[in-house]
Amino acid sequence: MNNIKEITDFSASELDVYARLTEAQLLNREFPERGFFIAESPKVIGRALDAGYEPVSCLIEKRHIEGEGREILARIKDVPVFCAESELLAQLTGFKLTRGMLCAMKRKPLPDAAEICKGKRRIVVLDRVMNPTNVGAVIRSAAALGMDAVLLSPGCSDPLYRRAARVSMGTVFQIDWTFLKKEGLEEIKALGFRAVAMALRDNSLSVDDPRLAAEEKLAVIMGTEGDGLSDGTIAECDFTVRIPMHHGVDSLNVAAASAVAFYQLGK
Repeated sequence: MNNIKEITDFSASELDVYARLTEAQLLNREFPERGFFIAESPKVIGRALDAGYEPVSCLIEKRHIEGEGREILARIKDVPVFCAESELLAQLTGFKLTRGMLCAMKRKPLPDAAEICKGKRRIVVLDRVMNPTNVGAVIRSAAALGMDAVLLSPGCSDPLYRRAARVSMGTVFQIDWTFLKKEGLEEIKALGFRAVAMALRDNSLSVDDPRLAAEEKLAVIMGTEGDGLSDGTIAECDFTVRIPMHHGVDSLNVAAASAVAFYQLGK
């Protein structure tokens, strides 16, 4: 049976993880093995549990105890559960909870790029994509559309940030991902991947060019919001690729572009 406690004191130290610690503080860059993250919504929490992440505590809207959160609560009987009405929880966290449920969970050590790329054919590299919503959306597309893994440059938003994991619908727990050790494509090239820069250039290949499909190992490089990939990164790539546009539209958002590119290149 769950140990459910109704929230009566906002200042309780057990609630710091939800109310007073930033996501950067939860990440704990100095000691990442001690880090935490917040999973939001029963679906995301469930997928994190399926992937073996360890829950620390749970925050839930009262009406969801016997509703949408019931199945999750049955899986985390040994951790403390804090509850309140939705208005009170919104005051505590500073936002309205999606599906009325949050779960603080322990992070796992991240594998290195070589480990997760072993035996992979199609991977994604995100280069300084800083918006967590875009990171989550790209990862969801990668998981759904045939990509085998996602690598992130050091400047990217963390996929386990609450909003990124929520937008991904928990697919951050269903596809391999990790951070590269440094900027640039040296690690990728060393693993035998041919790099595809998604960029608007006059000499770009169309995303459906048969030469791309013929490559044994491809890394699809997606750039930061607004500026896209730098000239230096494009110069490191083996191919420059664009998605044909119509009606005078010049480009797509990185999340939308990723879905089109992954569908075609993941075949």
